[in-house]
Amino acid sequence: MDQLFERTSIRKAYFVLAMPVVLSMAVTLIYNMVDTYFVSQTQNPDLVAGVSQGAPLFTMMIAIGDIFGLGGSSVISRLFGEHHDRAGRFVSGYCFYASIVCGIIVTIMMLIFQVPFLHLLGASSSTWKYAREYYLVTAWGSPFVIFGLTPTNILRTEGLAVQSMIASMVGTGINIVLNPIFIFKCGWGAAGSALATVTSTIISDILMIYYTRVKSQKLTTSIKETRISRHLQWEIYAIGIPASITNLMATFAMALTNRYLISYGASSVAAMGIALKISMVTNMIVAGLAFGAQPLIGYTYGAKNKERFKRVIKFDLKVIAFFALVATVLLMIFAPVVIRWFMKDPVVIREGTGMIRWLSSSATFGGIVLVFTTMFQSMGKAVPAFWLSFSRQGLIFAVVIVLLQHLFGYEGIIAAQPIADVLTFGLALLLYHLNKPRFE
Repeated sequence: MDQLFERTSIRKAYFVLAMPVVLSMAVTLIYNMVDTYFVSQTQNPDLVAGVSQGAPLFTMMIAIGDIFGLGGSSVISRLFGEHHDRAGRFVSGYCFYASIVCGIIVTIMMLIFQVPFLHLLGASSSTWKYAREYYLVTAWGSPFVIFGLTPTNILRTEGLAVQSMIASMVGTGINIVLNPIFIFKCGWGAAGSALATVTSTIISDILMIYYTRVKSQKLTTSIKETRISRHLQWEIYAIGIPASITNLMATFAMALTNRYLISYGASSVAAMGIALKISMVTNMIVAGLAFGAQPLIGYTYGAKNKERFKRVIKFDLKVIAFFALVATVLLMIFAPVVIRWFMKDPVVIREGTGMIRWLSSSATFGGIVLVFTTMFQSMGKAVPAFWLSFSRQGLIFAVVIVLLQHLFGYEGIIAAQPIADVLTFGLALLLYHLNKPRFE
């Protein structure tokens, strides 16, 4: 592992670590597209809208899982870079079991507060039935979804990115197979879509546990190796919570957008649900590159290798900016074609095309913000990481969408995210200037 992180060329080390994550994200992306396709083939805007309203739940669970997955992997990477392998091993054990406990608590809370949550997600009289079906299955599956983020991220700290990718790909493949069976053959509709995701997640989790136990030399699944100092616990949460806020705020942004759009009809919510999945083509691959590079950034920072650290960040920015620009151009051109793959409703096609173009227009700014966010996380700088995570789809987005909806109505709603991305990009540059890495 030290050879890869310390002496391998940056280009090779970057892609060795990042490409398995990107491929894993790509397979997950294929699942998301196929899932949306099968749900859309019901040609029922209310059902599609109901599933779209329930979709932020999975984003919320990923956000919670990131506390232990991204928070833990950041701490472990730096500990391995400092050659404190035993401490890193115990951190992995702590995160493994803490995520399970957290998942169980989330299930209990979701079941108790079912009705308020559904209202918060924007479920209306026409979509309530479908949103509730999706919600209940997702609630029971939350421990498996939340737990899975821990081994997915922590395996990469030991260079086991390929194993993490294989587990994710197998789960996603099963998901793709089960979706049409559960939705159409079994007739379970929205509940079938959620059940396919939960079932495949359980299988993926089992595979990742296997890889951690068999392939890893530095990580652990033993409950006896979970006791860590309060300082290390603080570091996990100080980095993990800001990291999780990125996805938590994505949940907030989706729910807030749906609440504003529902007044324009279920077709608008359905169009946005499809447009968001399509825009994930860019977002997930960019995220795969950024999070794939995170162990390398954390290791070089922990090893106090100033020059290598700076070159890794520069290379990360170049790769992500280039990909985001290319993806933006392609989505701008082919938006109408892509939206027709999902639904034939002319209203959904017209509105979805505009939404895709707006959402893709700021991909480069959003990608650069993510590079700065993961850099701050890898450095253990919780405050700037928190503000970037909280602002892009949280504080800044909320202010922008409220203001633009008031001034421009429907057009203001769909333009809110790209404008928020540009503003957050400005914030990222300011925070970098104030928190430049030091290697004393």
